[in-house]
Amino acid sequence: MIRLFMLLLALIPAGGFADTDISSDERSRRALALPMPAMPDALISQFNDGRSLFNQMWVIAPSTTPDIDGLGPLFNSLSCLECHPGNGRGRAPDSPGEPMRSMLVRLSVTDDEGNVWPHPVYGEQLQERAIPGVPAEGRARVHYEPVSVTLADGVEIELRRPTISLSHPGYGEFGDVLLSGRIGPPLIGMGLIDAISDDTILQWVDYQSSLPEGIVGRPHWLQAAADQPPRIGRFGVKAGIATLERQIAQAFHEDLGITSAAFPRENCSASQIECQSAPSGGDPELTEQQLAAVNLYLSLLAIPEPAAETEQIRFGRQQFAAAACIHCHRPAMTTAKDAVPALLANRQVNLYSDLLLHDMGPDLADHRPEADASGSEWRTAPLWGLGLAEQVADRVGYLHDGRARTVLEAILWHGGAAEASRNAVIQMSTAERAALLAFLQSL
Repeated sequence: MIRLFMLLLALIPAGGFADTDISSDERSRRALALPMPAMPDALISQFNDGRSLFNQMWVIAPSTTPDIDGLGPLFNSLSCLECHPGNGRGRAPDSPGEPMRSMLVRLSVTDDEGNVWPHPVYGEQLQERAIPGVPAEGRARVHYEPVSVTLADGVEIELRRPTISLSHPGYGEFGDVLLSGRIGPPLIGMGLIDAISDDTILQWVDYQSSLPEGIVGRPHWLQAAADQPPRIGRFGVKAGIATLERQIAQAFHEDLGITSAAFPRENCSASQIECQSAPSGGDPELTEQQLAAVNLYLSLLAIPEPAAETEQIRFGRQQFAAAACIHCHRPAMTTAKDAVPALLANRQVNLYSDLLLHDMGPDLADHRPEADASGSEWRTAPLWGLGLAEQVADRVGYLHDGRARTVLEAILWHGGAAEASRNAVIQMSTAERAALLAFLQSL
């Protein structure tokens, strides 16, 4: 066991980020919105265009600014920044009376054979907002049940278990529907994640297969198109999207109601007549050049360097390994040698994720399958930039639905494949737990 512990500890990088030309030591409110220092001059203009489009409040068509019109007809947000403040994470409402600002609700229905489909009227995502003359789809509210956990040193932590309810249906009753809340995730490193090869991800499956704990994640294979080979999903909380470009196009379509070449039809079902009749902002509304600019912007955001290592952070790094968190939160991967742009190629990136699906147990399950991922499976969340979450946004949430208000709360919700690690944290002394949290906050 000592030998295994030392091996695990050796896998965790100490100190700063190795590739300083793609990282930043900025730890201010704008820490997640800076370009990579070595970004070529030839890409600066496109990067700035992408940033403007990302921050832009989109307007209703037709308008005097056709480059940024086409909002809706049904939508959740006016801009990308609304769900990702400071390029960081969103949060869940704290009470049923508080509206969702950086959170959305995914929908599904089940047929008699148990197959899962988008809702026939409301689609895969509830749009709570709409342009004038178009009814919104409805309202979602979050309710909480308190759950108490007592740690080994006697400290009591109150968690909150969420449930979601729907009301004010705009197009007929919702019926029996599967619901899953999602807060906006942090956006750093998305181009680097896109640049990691499938083979590199699969290497960790082999590593996990050799562990005595029996923790083995699985890749979420996705078929993007009939004429293309399948690729491992890596974006989204269930790894349900394989490429950054598609992730961006889907977010524009579902969250802002803006069409693109990947999603050319308005986000309206057959029974949403007013939605179908609304004027368009273009065909498509998000041009190929605009999509490429946003893609480049998100690809070349600088990675935050960890805070300077202290004795407590070093001790916390040891606790991270001792609790076996490293088995799923893989400290580092290397991007492909042929990644584009070249700045992203052959980089060691400390994302602290294996990008694999793991069954996280019933307490975290949303009971809503997504592609080949079950209702209790989730992609291991990257931890880089975790310590800056509360620096770049006033209030944030953790986990897929924002139920956790602190990093410790997020840990205490872990179950299934991570239950042993959760229990190890519960059994830590006060000093050990404080060191672990200090290490996580240093990332």
